[in-house]
Amino acid sequence: MTSTLPQHGGGDIWSRIDHQFAHPKGVAGRLLGHVMVPLNRTPNRKAVAALAPQAGEAILEVGFGPGQALGEILAAAPGCRLHGIDRSAEMVDLACRRNARAGSKLDLRVGNLDNLPWPDARFDKVLAVNVAYFFDEEGVAARELHRVLRPGGRLVLYVTDRETMARWRLAGPETHRLYGEADVQAMLVAAGFAPGRIRLTSISLPFGMKGWMAMAERSRQSSVTMLDPAETKASASW
Repeated sequence: MTSTLPQHGGGDIWSRIDHQFAHPKGVAGRLLGHVMVPLNRTPNRKAVAALAPQAGEAILEVGFGPGQALGEILAAAPGCRLHGIDRSAEMVDLACRRNARAGSKLDLRVGNLDNLPWPDARFDKVLAVNVAYFFDEEGVAARELHRVLRPGGRLVLYVTDRETMARWRLAGPETHRLYGEADVQAMLVAAGFAPGRIRLTSISLPFGMKGWMAMAERSRQSSVTMLDPAETKASASW
């Protein structure tokens, strides 16, 4: 799951934008956060629809950026308990401002995705839109998503397809991991999700772009290191 893009020079403008997408900082990071809103509108809308948030559920979004999807979740399920984590303090501030009316219903934190500050099986649902590019090569962040899901809980994850991103100069290999369908499947299986509990859907975006939406359910008897053997074959009924 490594990028095939040529290496950018560390000092050029594309490399600087690339690094801001990976970890928005300062004034430039805040400006980029506002740019993210229209760019991510369609993936966020489709991902929240797939998540199907319900009142009373505990829901986590990782890498929420300026907080657009958080607002859509709260609008769809006002009675949910919504949490989020992003490694950018600027994005946490923007997301809090954007969703200020949520008050105590919203718990947003600055932190690393490879060490989530919640106990095992804490959440009914987890959302990750356009953030898997920044997961570690060892798969720790992906395993953390599995760990904090309750048995039977749902993960919805979206990434733009590698062939689309390969046309962009701001998705360099020093900051982004690129994914095709098989890469997303392999990442989720390695994280602990049974293959039969993963469903991948191709998403068509404006301007001929393409993405992948993954819905993965944590097995009711699984752990990060042990899968239910009965669920290791694809299930057409899920």
